[in-house]
Amino acid sequence: MRRRILQATLLAVAVTTVVLGLPLGFSALKLVQDLTGADLSTRAQQIATLLDEQVANQRPIDLNAVRLAVPGGARLVVRTQAHDYVYGPDPGEDPLVQSVPMVQSGTVTIAAPSAPVRTQQLQVAGLVLMLVVLSAGTGMIVASVTARRLADPLRHVASRAARLGAGDFRPDPQRHEVPELDRVADALDASGAALSQLVQRERELVGDVSHQLRSRLTALHLRLEALAAVDDADVSEEAGAALEQAERLSAVLDDLLAAATAARARDAEPLDVTSLLNQVADEWREPLRNHGRTLRLKIGDELLARATPARLREAVGVLLDNALRHGEGPVTLTARHGGGTVLIEVSDAGSGVPDELVPHVFERGFSGHGSTGVGLALARALVEADGGRLELSQARPAMFEVFLPVARADDVLGLLWKPEPTPR
Repeated sequence: MRRRILQATLLAVAVTTVVLGLPLGFSALKLVQDLTGADLSTRAQQIATLLDEQVANQRPIDLNAVRLAVPGGARLVVRTQAHDYVYGPDPGEDPLVQSVPMVQSGTVTIAAPSAPVRTQQLQVAGLVLMLVVLSAGTGMIVASVTARRLADPLRHVASRAARLGAGDFRPDPQRHEVPELDRVADALDASGAALSQLVQRERELVGDVSHQLRSRLTALHLRLEALAAVDDADVSEEAGAALEQAERLSAVLDDLLAAATAARARDAEPLDVTSLLNQVADEWREPLRNHGRTLRLKIGDELLARATPARLREAVGVLLDNALRHGEGPVTLTARHGGGTVLIEVSDAGSGVPDELVPHVFERGFSGHGSTGVGLALARALVEADGGRLELSQARPAMFEVFLPVARADDVLGLLWKPEPTPR
Protein backbone atom coordinates (compact mmCIF):
# COMPACT_ATOMS: atom_id res chain seq x y z
CA MET A 1 0.00 0.00 0.00
CA ARG A 2 2.74 2.43 0.94
CA ARG A 3 4.60 1.69 -2.29
CA ARG A 4 1.49 2.25 -4.38
CA ILE A 5 0.73 5.56 -2.70
CA LEU A 6 4.35 6.64 -3.15
CA GLN A 7 4.38 5.60 -6.80
CA ALA A 8 1.11 7.39 -7.54
CA THR A 9 2.28 10.59 -5.84
CA LEU A 10 5.68 10.50 -7.56
CA LEU A 11 3.99 9.93 -10.91
CA ALA A 12 1.83 12.99 -10.32
CA VAL A 13 4.93 15.00 -9.37
CA ALA A 14 6.80 13.79 -12.47
CA VAL A 15 3.90 14.63 -14.80
CA THR A 16 3.51 18.06 -13.21
CA THR A 17 7.25 18.67 -13.51
CA VAL A 18 7.30 17.75 -17.20
CA VAL A 19 4.11 19.63 -18.06
CA LEU A 20 5.24 22.79 -16.28
CA GLY A 21 9.02 22.48 -16.56
CA LEU A 22 9.30 22.19 -20.35
CA PRO A 23 7.08 25.21 -21.15
CA LEU A 24 8.78 27.18 -18.38
CA GLY A 25 12.23 26.40 -19.76
CA PHE A 26 11.20 27.24 -23.32
CA SER A 27 9.57 30.47 -22.19
CA ALA A 28 12.67 31.45 -20.22
CA LEU A 29 14.96 30.89 -23.22
CA LYS A 30 12.61 32.80 -25.47
CA LEU A 31 12.36 35.62 -22.93
CA VAL A 32 16.14 36.07 -22.83
CA GLN A 33 16.31 36.29 -26.59
CA ASP A 34 13.32 38.66 -26.78
CA LEU A 35 14.76 40.96 -24.11
CA THR A 36 18.09 41.12 -25.93
CA GLY A 37 16.34 41.82 -29.23
CA ALA A 38 14.21 44.52 -27.62
CA ASP A 39 17.31 46.15 -26.16
CA LEU A 40 19.05 46.14 -29.55
CA SER A 41 15.93 47.57 -31.20
CA THR A 42 15.72 50.35 -28.62
CA ARG A 43 19.40 51.22 -29.10
CA ALA A 44 19.02 51.22 -32.88
CA GLN A 45 16.02 53.53 -32.64
CA GLN A 46 17.97 55.93 -30.43
CA ILE A 47 20.88 55.93 -32.88
CA ALA A 48 18.53 56.52 -35.82
CA THR A 49 16.99 59.52 -34.04
CA LEU A 50 20.41 61.07 -33.37
CA LEU A 51 21.57 60.52 -36.94
CA ASP A 52 18.32 62.00 -38.31
CA GLU A 53 19.03 65.15 -36.30
CA GLN A 54 22.52 65.32 -37.82
CA VAL A 55 21.17 64.99 -41.34
CA ALA A 56 18.35 67.46 -40.65
CA ASN A 57 20.93 70.04 -39.46
CA GLN A 58 22.89 69.40 -42.65
CA ARG A 59 25.82 68.01 -40.78
CA PRO A 60 27.81 64.98 -41.90
CA ILE A 61 27.05 61.70 -40.19
CA ASP A 62 29.35 61.22 -37.21
CA LEU A 63 29.21 57.73 -35.66
CA ASN A 64 31.39 58.81 -32.75
CA ALA A 65 28.42 60.71 -31.38
CA VAL A 66 26.39 57.49 -31.11
CA ARG A 67 29.07 54.98 -30.18
CA LEU A 68 27.98 54.91 -26.53
CA ALA A 69 24.65 53.46 -27.63
CA VAL A 70 26.34 50.55 -29.40
CA PRO A 71 26.62 47.42 -27.17
CA GLY A 72 30.10 46.06 -26.50
CA GLY A 73 31.28 43.71 -29.23
CA ALA A 74 28.43 44.72 -31.57
CA ARG A 75 28.70 46.28 -35.04
CA LEU A 76 26.73 49.34 -36.17
CA VAL A 77 25.94 49.68 -39.87
CA VAL A 78 24.28 52.85 -41.16
CA ARG A 79 23.13 52.76 -44.78
CA THR A 80 22.19 55.96 -46.61
CA GLN A 81 21.64 56.70 -50.24
CA ALA A 82 25.06 58.23 -50.51
CA HIS A 83 27.26 56.08 -48.29
CA ASP A 84 27.46 53.14 -45.83
CA TYR A 85 28.99 53.74 -42.43
CA VAL A 86 30.35 50.91 -40.23
CA TYR A 87 31.39 51.01 -36.57
CA GLY A 88 32.50 48.15 -34.36
CA PRO A 89 34.09 44.72 -34.81
CA ASP A 90 32.71 41.72 -36.68
CA PRO A 91 30.06 40.07 -34.45
CA GLY A 92 30.91 36.62 -35.75
CA GLU A 93 28.62 33.88 -37.00
CA ASP A 94 24.88 33.86 -36.41
CA PRO A 95 24.65 37.32 -34.80
CA LEU A 96 21.52 38.90 -33.40
CA VAL A 97 20.45 41.62 -35.84
CA GLN A 98 17.98 44.48 -35.35
CA SER A 99 17.30 47.15 -38.05
CA VAL A 100 15.23 50.33 -37.90
CA PRO A 101 14.55 52.84 -40.69
CA MET A 102 15.75 56.43 -40.62
CA VAL A 103 13.53 59.33 -41.49
CA GLN A 104 16.21 60.64 -43.87
CA SER A 105 16.13 57.65 -46.23
CA GLY A 106 18.39 55.17 -44.52
CA THR A 107 18.58 52.27 -42.11
CA VAL A 108 20.39 51.65 -38.86
CA THR A 109 21.43 48.06 -38.20
CA ILE A 110 22.99 46.66 -35.02
CA ALA A 111 24.48 43.17 -35.18
CA ALA A 112 25.42 41.79 -31.74
CA PRO A 113 27.34 38.54 -31.11
CA SER A 114 25.11 35.64 -30.05
CA ALA A 115 27.56 34.09 -27.56
CA PRO A 116 26.57 36.29 -24.56
CA VAL A 117 22.89 35.60 -25.24
CA ARG A 118 23.51 31.86 -25.43
CA THR A 119 25.43 32.09 -22.16
CA GLN A 120 22.51 33.86 -20.48
CA GLN A 121 20.13 31.28 -21.92
CA LEU A 122 22.25 28.45 -20.50
CA GLN A 123 22.29 30.16 -17.13
CA VAL A 124 18.53 30.61 -17.18
CA ALA A 125 18.08 27.00 -18.34
CA GLY A 126 20.29 25.83 -15.47
CA LEU A 127 18.24 27.89 -13.02
CA VAL A 128 14.98 26.43 -14.37
CA LEU A 129 16.45 22.92 -14.18
CA MET A 130 17.54 23.53 -10.60
CA LEU A 131 14.04 24.72 -9.72
CA VAL A 132 12.55 21.64 -11.40
CA VAL A 133 14.92 19.32 -9.50
CA LEU A 134 14.17 21.16 -6.26
CA SER A 135 10.44 20.86 -6.91
CA ALA A 136 10.78 17.16 -7.73
CA GLY A 137 12.85 16.57 -4.59
CA THR A 138 10.32 18.44 -2.47
CA GLY A 139 7.56 16.43 -4.11
CA MET A 140 9.38 13.18 -3.31
CA ILE A 141 9.77 14.18 0.34
CA VAL A 142 6.10 15.18 0.56
CA ALA A 143 5.11 11.97 -1.24
CA SER A 144 7.18 9.85 1.17
CA VAL A 145 5.72 11.57 4.24
CA THR A 146 2.18 11.36 2.84
CA ALA A 147 2.60 7.70 1.92
CA ARG A 148 3.89 6.90 5.40
CA ARG A 149 1.08 8.87 7.08
CA LEU A 150 -1.50 7.00 5.02
CA ALA A 151 0.10 3.56 4.86
CA ASP A 152 1.02 3.20 8.54
CA PRO A 153 -2.56 3.80 9.77
CA LEU A 154 -3.88 1.42 7.12
CA ARG A 155 -1.36 -1.21 8.16
CA HIS A 156 -2.27 -0.72 11.81
CA VAL A 157 -6.00 -1.03 11.11
CA ALA A 158 -5.36 -4.16 9.02
CA SER A 159 -3.31 -5.63 11.87
CA ARG A 160 -6.11 -4.76 14.30
CA ALA A 161 -8.63 -6.54 12.06
CA ALA A 162 -6.33 -9.59 11.83
CA ARG A 163 -6.00 -9.72 15.64
CA LEU A 164 -9.76 -9.47 15.94
CA GLY A 165 -10.18 -12.38 13.55
CA ALA A 166 -7.68 -14.37 15.61
CA GLY A 167 -9.75 -13.88 18.75
CA ASP A 168 -7.99 -10.88 20.28
CA PHE A 169 -10.95 -8.71 21.32
CA ARG A 170 -8.96 -6.03 23.16
CA PRO A 171 -9.97 -2.45 22.34
CA ASP A 172 -7.27 -0.43 20.64
CA PRO A 173 -7.07 3.19 21.87
CA GLN A 174 -4.73 4.32 19.10
CA ARG A 175 -6.26 6.76 16.59
CA HIS A 176 -4.62 8.35 13.55
CA GLU A 177 -6.45 11.68 13.14
CA VAL A 178 -7.83 10.45 9.82
CA PRO A 179 -11.64 10.55 10.20
CA GLU A 180 -12.34 7.60 7.91
CA LEU A 181 -9.73 5.34 9.52
CA ASP A 182 -10.76 6.41 13.01
CA ARG A 183 -14.34 5.43 12.22
CA VAL A 184 -13.06 2.02 11.05
CA ALA A 185 -11.09 1.68 14.30
CA ASP A 186 -14.20 2.58 16.32
CA ALA A 187 -16.20 0.00 14.37
CA LEU A 188 -13.52 -2.65 15.02
CA ASP A 189 -13.56 -1.87 18.75
CA ALA A 190 -17.36 -2.13 18.80
CA SER A 191 -17.18 -5.39 16.84
CA GLY A 192 -14.55 -6.73 19.22
CA ALA A 193 -16.75 -5.94 22.22
CA ALA A 194 -19.77 -7.56 20.57
CA LEU A 195 -17.79 -10.65 19.53
CA SER A 196 -16.29 -10.93 23.00
CA GLN A 197 -19.76 -10.92 24.55
CA LEU A 198 -21.02 -13.37 21.94
CA VAL A 199 -18.13 -15.76 22.50
CA GLN A 200 -18.51 -15.39 26.26
CA ARG A 201 -22.23 -16.25 26.09
CA GLU A 202 -21.48 -19.14 23.74
CA ARG A 203 -18.88 -20.58 26.08
CA GLU A 204 -21.14 -20.13 29.07
CA LEU A 205 -23.92 -21.88 27.16
CA VAL A 206 -21.60 -24.73 26.21
CA GLY A 207 -20.45 -25.02 29.79
CA ASP A 208 -24.01 -25.02 31.13
CA VAL A 209 -25.15 -27.57 28.56
CA SER A 210 -22.12 -29.73 29.26
CA HIS A 211 -22.76 -29.60 33.00
CA GLN A 212 -26.43 -30.42 32.62
CA LEU A 213 -25.79 -33.29 30.21
CA ARG A 214 -23.10 -34.76 32.43
CA SER A 215 -25.39 -34.53 35.47
CA ARG A 216 -28.23 -36.25 33.63
CA LEU A 217 -25.91 -38.89 32.19
CA THR A 218 -24.50 -39.59 35.63
CA ALA A 219 -28.01 -40.01 37.02
CA LEU A 220 -28.91 -42.22 34.06
CA HIS A 221 -25.81 -44.36 34.63
CA LEU A 222 -26.76 -44.90 38.27
CA ARG A 223 -30.32 -45.91 37.39
CA LEU A 224 -29.19 -48.26 34.63
CA GLU A 225 -26.54 -49.84 36.84
CA ALA A 226 -29.22 -50.46 39.44
CA LEU A 227 -31.50 -52.02 36.82
CA ALA A 228 -28.66 -54.15 35.45
CA ALA A 229 -28.18 -55.65 38.91
CA VAL A 230 -31.78 -57.02 39.26
CA ASP A 231 -32.52 -60.74 39.08
CA ASP A 232 -34.73 -60.51 35.98
CA ALA A 233 -32.51 -61.57 33.07
CA ASP A 234 -34.50 -59.67 30.43
CA VAL A 235 -34.48 -56.44 32.42
CA SER A 236 -30.80 -56.86 33.26
CA GLU A 237 -29.94 -57.44 29.60
CA GLU A 238 -31.88 -54.40 28.39
CA ALA A 239 -30.42 -52.29 31.17
CA GLY A 240 -26.91 -53.39 30.17
CA ALA A 241 -27.55 -52.47 26.55
CA ALA A 242 -28.94 -49.07 27.57
CA LEU A 243 -25.94 -48.56 29.88
CA GLU A 244 -23.62 -49.28 26.96
CA GLN A 245 -25.42 -46.67 24.82
CA ALA A 246 -25.21 -44.16 27.67
CA GLU A 247 -21.47 -44.73 27.94
CA ARG A 248 -21.12 -44.18 24.19
CA LEU A 249 -23.12 -40.98 24.47
CA SER A 250 -20.85 -39.82 27.29
CA ALA A 251 -17.78 -40.58 25.15
CA VAL A 252 -19.28 -38.65 22.21
CA LEU A 253 -19.94 -35.71 24.52
CA ASP A 254 -16.32 -35.78 25.71
CA ASP A 255 -15.08 -35.89 22.10
CA LEU A 256 -17.28 -32.94 21.09
CA LEU A 257 -16.08 -30.85 24.02
CA ALA A 258 -12.46 -31.74 23.28
CA ALA A 259 -12.97 -30.82 19.62
CA ALA A 260 -14.54 -27.49 20.61
CA THR A 261 -11.61 -26.75 22.93
CA ALA A 262 -9.10 -27.66 20.22
CA ALA A 263 -10.91 -25.43 17.70
CA ARG A 264 -10.75 -22.48 20.08
CA ALA A 265 -7.05 -23.01 20.63
CA ARG A 266 -6.10 -23.50 16.96
CA ASP A 267 -3.96 -20.33 17.02
CA ALA A 268 -2.09 -21.36 20.18
CA GLU A 269 1.54 -22.34 19.81
CA PRO A 270 4.19 -23.87 22.04
CA LEU A 271 5.32 -21.05 24.28
CA ASP A 272 8.12 -20.56 26.80
CA VAL A 273 5.97 -19.28 29.65
CA THR A 274 8.99 -18.68 31.88
CA SER A 275 10.55 -16.21 29.46
CA LEU A 276 7.28 -14.44 28.69
CA LEU A 277 6.36 -13.94 32.36
CA ASN A 278 9.80 -12.52 33.11
CA GLN A 279 9.29 -10.00 30.31
CA VAL A 280 5.85 -9.08 31.65
CA ALA A 281 7.31 -8.67 35.14
CA ASP A 282 9.97 -6.29 33.80
CA GLU A 283 7.20 -4.13 32.32
CA TRP A 284 5.19 -3.95 35.57
CA ARG A 285 7.90 -3.44 38.16
CA GLU A 286 8.17 0.30 37.53
CA PRO A 287 4.40 1.04 37.68
CA LEU A 288 4.16 -0.91 40.93
CA ARG A 289 7.24 0.82 42.34
CA ASN A 290 5.69 4.20 41.54
CA HIS A 291 2.81 3.26 43.87
CA GLY A 292 5.11 2.04 46.62
CA ARG A 293 4.45 -1.62 45.79
CA THR A 294 6.74 -4.51 44.90
CA LEU A 295 6.45 -7.45 42.55
CA ARG A 296 7.54 -10.86 43.79
CA LEU A 297 8.30 -13.63 41.30
CA LYS A 298 8.08 -17.36 41.87
CA ILE A 299 8.42 -18.70 38.33
CA GLY A 300 9.60 -22.20 37.63
CA ASP A 301 12.09 -23.09 34.91
CA GLU A 302 11.26 -24.54 31.50
CA LEU A 303 7.50 -24.01 31.68
CA LEU A 304 6.20 -24.83 28.21
CA ALA A 305 2.52 -24.43 27.38
CA ARG A 306 0.30 -23.96 24.34
CA ALA A 307 -0.79 -20.34 24.19
CA THR A 308 -0.69 -17.22 22.05
CA PRO A 309 2.03 -14.84 23.33
CA ALA A 310 0.01 -11.65 22.80
CA ARG A 311 -3.10 -13.06 24.47
CA LEU A 312 -1.25 -14.46 27.48
CA ARG A 313 0.77 -11.25 27.88
CA GLU A 314 -2.42 -9.18 27.83
CA ALA A 315 -4.29 -11.50 30.20
CA VAL A 316 -1.49 -11.52 32.78
CA GLY A 317 -1.18 -7.75 32.33
CA VAL A 318 -4.89 -7.36 33.14
CA LEU A 319 -4.45 -9.40 36.33
CA LEU A 320 -1.43 -7.36 37.40
CA ASP A 321 -3.26 -4.12 36.62
CA ASN A 322 -6.23 -5.35 38.63
CA ALA A 323 -3.92 -6.06 41.59
CA LEU A 324 -2.36 -2.60 41.22
CA ARG A 325 -5.71 -0.77 41.09
CA HIS A 326 -7.72 -2.71 43.65
CA GLY A 327 -5.16 -4.54 45.80
CA GLU A 328 -2.64 -3.63 48.46
CA GLY A 329 0.84 -4.65 49.48
CA PRO A 330 3.24 -6.71 47.38
CA VAL A 331 1.97 -8.46 44.25
CA THR A 332 3.05 -12.05 43.72
CA LEU A 333 3.36 -13.68 40.30
CA THR A 334 3.75 -17.45 40.48
CA ALA A 335 4.05 -20.07 37.73
CA ARG A 336 4.54 -23.82 38.05
CA HIS A 337 3.44 -27.17 36.72
CA GLY A 338 0.24 -28.45 38.23
CA GLY A 339 -1.93 -31.39 37.35
CA GLY A 340 -1.05 -31.64 33.66
CA THR A 341 -1.27 -27.89 33.17
CA VAL A 342 0.91 -24.82 33.57
CA LEU A 343 -0.54 -22.86 36.46
CA ILE A 344 -0.05 -19.09 36.72
CA GLU A 345 -1.14 -17.30 39.90
CA VAL A 346 -1.46 -13.56 40.53
CA SER A 347 -2.20 -12.46 44.09
CA ASP A 348 -1.78 -9.50 46.41
CA ALA A 349 -2.19 -8.72 50.14
CA GLY A 350 -5.29 -6.55 49.89
CA SER A 351 -8.78 -6.99 51.31
CA GLY A 352 -9.78 -9.10 48.32
CA VAL A 353 -13.10 -9.42 46.51
CA PRO A 354 -16.31 -8.85 48.49
CA ASP A 355 -18.54 -11.93 48.76
CA GLU A 356 -21.36 -10.30 46.81
CA LEU A 357 -19.02 -9.63 43.88
CA VAL A 358 -17.43 -13.07 43.65
CA PRO A 359 -20.13 -14.59 41.35
CA HIS A 360 -19.97 -11.57 39.02
CA VAL A 361 -16.27 -10.75 38.94
CA PHE A 362 -15.84 -12.03 35.37
CA GLU A 363 -19.04 -10.50 33.98
CA ARG A 364 -18.48 -7.83 31.38
CA GLY A 365 -19.54 -4.36 32.47
CA PHE A 366 -19.80 -5.29 36.15
CA SER A 367 -17.46 -3.57 38.61
CA GLY A 368 -17.61 -2.68 42.24
CA HIS A 369 -14.79 -0.11 42.16
CA GLY A 370 -15.95 2.37 39.52
CA SER A 371 -13.92 0.87 36.64
CA THR A 372 -15.24 -0.22 33.24
CA GLY A 373 -15.71 -3.85 34.24
CA VAL A 374 -14.09 -5.04 31.00
CA GLY A 375 -10.62 -6.17 32.10
CA LEU A 376 -11.29 -9.47 33.86
CA ALA A 377 -13.94 -10.52 31.33
CA LEU A 378 -11.46 -9.78 28.56
CA ALA A 379 -8.68 -11.66 30.35
CA ARG A 380 -10.88 -14.74 30.71
CA ALA A 381 -11.88 -14.54 27.04
CA LEU A 382 -8.22 -14.31 25.98
CA VAL A 383 -7.18 -17.27 28.11
CA GLU A 384 -10.12 -19.40 27.01
CA ALA A 385 -9.40 -18.53 23.36
CA ASP A 386 -6.20 -20.59 23.76
CA GLY A 387 -7.99 -23.46 25.44
CA GLY A 388 -7.04 -22.38 28.94
CA ARG A 389 -9.03 -21.38 32.01
CA LEU A 390 -9.04 -18.36 34.32
CA GLU A 391 -10.55 -18.65 37.78
CA LEU A 392 -10.79 -16.68 41.00
CA SER A 393 -9.34 -19.35 43.31
CA GLN A 394 -9.31 -17.21 46.46
CA ALA A 395 -11.39 -14.15 47.27
CA ARG A 396 -9.57 -12.83 50.37
CA PRO A 397 -6.87 -11.92 49.60
CA ALA A 398 -7.60 -12.11 45.92
CA MET A 399 -5.82 -14.79 43.93
CA PHE A 400 -6.44 -15.46 40.25
CA GLU A 401 -5.26 -18.64 38.57
CA VAL A 402 -4.61 -19.23 34.89
CA PHE A 403 -4.57 -22.85 33.73
CA LEU A 404 -2.83 -23.46 30.38
CA PRO A 405 -2.52 -26.77 28.52
CA VAL A 406 0.99 -28.19 28.56
CA ALA A 407 2.74 -28.26 25.18
CA ARG A 408 2.84 -31.66 23.51
CA ALA A 409 6.10 -33.52 23.07
CA ASP A 410 6.27 -32.83 19.32
CA ASP A 411 5.57 -29.15 19.97
CA VAL A 412 8.38 -29.01 22.50
CA LEU A 413 10.80 -30.58 20.01
CA GLY A 414 9.70 -28.07 17.38
CA LEU A 415 10.26 -25.22 19.83
CA LEU A 416 13.69 -26.38 20.99
CA TRP A 417 15.01 -27.52 17.61
CA LYS A 418 14.39 -25.69 14.38
CA PRO A 419 16.05 -27.14 11.25
CA GLU A 420 18.34 -24.91 9.29
CA PRO A 421 16.91 -23.77 5.93
CA THR A 422 18.14 -25.78 2.98
CA PRO A 423 20.50 -23.65 0.86
CA ARG A 424 19.50 -23.17 -2.73
